[in-house]
Amino acid sequence: MKRWLPSPLLSLALFVVWLLLNQSLEPATLLLAALLAIAVPLLTQSLRPARAKMRKPLLALRLCGLVAYDLVVSAFTVARLLLTRRSRGLAPHFVRVPLAIRDPNALATLAMILCLTPGTAWGEIALDRSTLLIHVFHEDDEAAFIDMIKTRYERALMEIFES
Repeated sequence: MKRWLPSPLLSLALFVVWLLLNQSLEPATLLLAALLAIAVPLLTQSLRPARAKMRKPLLALRLCGLVAYDLVVSAFTVARLLLTRRSRGLAPHFVRVPLAIRDPNALATLAMILCLTPGTAWGEIALDRSTLLIHVFHEDDEAAFIDMIKTRYERALMEIFES
């Protein structure tokens, strides 16, 4: 069963979405939905990362709350900067953050956090995963920004995924 349906929930979702998009229960639509539900997960199986092993779900919940708070604060900060400063008064630049985190799922989570946060964008990661390049909209204290990434996000993600 696992050989033909490596990801049953994904297959079910694809089947249902295909039927909803076509708004039909014709035999041909059902057959094509079934074929897609089987073929897509099989063809994309190698693209999915290893299964995440979350070791501290309560810490993950706390991190979600912290990220939500940071997103709101960052959105207001970026809006305030855009409305009150001229473009010459802003200092967008790239910041290199040394990384201790190695788990691919933790790195993907860090990427989502940084890309969702207004004013920051994930630039690139070194091939050896030792350094992260982040574009920041405006940052006066680069060392404090690096420390914030490492203490607020990286440390928690390491505890959740790597401990």
